Amino acid sequence: MELVEVLRAEPWLFALSAGLFGLLAGSFLNVVIHRLPKMMEREWRADCRALDAAADAPAPPAEPAYNLVVPRSACPACGAPITALQNIPVVSWLALRGRCAKCRAPISVRYPLVELITAIVSASVAWHFGWGWEALCAIGISWTLIALTGIDIDTQLLPDSLTLPLLWAGLVAAAFLGRGAATIPVDLKSAVLGAVFGYLILWSIFHLFRLVTGKDGMGYGDFKLFAALGAWLGWQMLLPVMLFSAATGAILGIVLIVLRRRGRDVPIPFGPYLATAGWVVMMWAPALVAPWWSLGR
Repeated sequence: MELVEVLRAEPWLFALSAGLFGLLAGSFLNVVIHRLPKMMEREWRADCRALDAAADAPAPPAEPAYNLVVPRSACPACGAPITALQNIPVVSWLALRGRCAKCRAPISVRYPLVELITAIVSASVAWHFGWGWEALCAIGISWTLIALTGIDIDTQLLPDSLTLPLLWAGLVAAAFLGRGAATIPVDLKSAVLGAVFGYLILWSIFHLFRLVTGKDGMGYGDFKLFAALGAWLGWQMLLPVMLFSAATGAILGIVLIVLRRRGRDVPIPFGPYLATAGWVVMMWAPALVAPWWSLGR
């Protein structure tokens, strides 16, 4: 209890502690970003094997265990296991000069970048909200959004194993901890309406776009992510999140096309823009969208 009182009384200490934990969380998020899509592919292959078995086709050999814990992290080039000293967030990458300790193959700068971003985001949330349920919820939301952003950039997938727990956690938190439309979590009514409207808005845009163009403009994972943000932020925040994410995506898309780094027909993942917009609204909603709060009361 004394530690809690200290963290509550000293915002800088809480922010520093959150930043240090964010470094560790960022190291784990790197594992999630790298392995979760591969785990999904293995599940799909297992489903195909089950169908083959039902059709009396020869069963392929079972794959070895692969999850967020097993096997140990290793160099993708030479397979050398990564020791604990080589896995210290940011520090190890700098000490090894961004290369494997054994084969000297380059290690992507994305790994320390994710760790630093997670640390900075965690410290920012802790400083902004101060000690309490709001900060703890906001940190959990932030970590999930970082993982979803990394996965969507790599694979254009937003796994149900992340979006759906985020959605349900928002509804449960609203039921037990929600206090109003201007807090995290919001009140239960705002959360339920936010989840429902969040899903339906993008679902409607998706089908309208497909009706007009004959193409898919986004994936179903985007619907679920927007619903999850609605569950946490309330239905009043859906329009600001939508406008901010759409504007950011449009600007970046135009820039990439102008620089000829991406063709007009190459899809751009929308999840990172939703995640960024949701985080910004979560952090600075009082200044950005205060007039909307009165609509939910």
